[in-house]
Amino acid sequence: MENQNSFKWKHYQPEIILLTVRWYLRYNLSFRNLVEMMEERGLSMAHTTIMRWVHQYGPDLDKRIRRHLKQTNDSWRVDETYIKVKGQWMYLYRAVDSEGNPIDFYLSELRDKQAAKRFEQDHRFIKKRVCSMLGLKSFRTATYILSGIEAMHMVKKDQPHQWEKSAQNEVEFIHKLFGVAA
Repeated sequence: MENQNSFKWKHYQPEIILLTVRWYLRYNLSFRNLVEMMEERGLSMAHTTIMRWVHQYGPDLDKRIRRHLKQTNDSWRVDETYIKVKGQWMYLYRAVDSEGNPIDFYLSELRDKQAAKRFEQDHRFIKKRVCSMLGLKSFRTATYILSGIEAMHMVKKDQPHQWEKSAQNEVEFIHKLFGVAA
């Protein structure tokens, strides 16, 4: 029932919603790029609609993918980097195991020893992805978007142990997580 309610009252089909969310979180595309790509497919939507979908389904995707991750090893490190949120520098801490698999992340307004101890140098993909955006507008939405980006990065790095790596299997896996028929 939870999966059916995720898309209740949405104007677009769940497959379209998941496609735009997945593409935004996985590739260096802006919301407006996705609007153009959907227009080429005969679908008209506003960039703010896609933004709301990313904010809603990004953290949900992260939560659902974590149930299917391979076991991480006991050796891990903390990576610290910084990103701008609403014109202010925020600190992003990421925990990464010895094989480079992301474990978790923590976004903090302050740079301090306690925040670093909570979390870890595998941040290039995050910096690359955030630089292509027009900027993160609030701490809350930055957390939403980062959780989705981290989830898609885990899928890209083949952390879920359910399938052979291919684009089609990735789509089927994400549809399965949300209970959407492929």
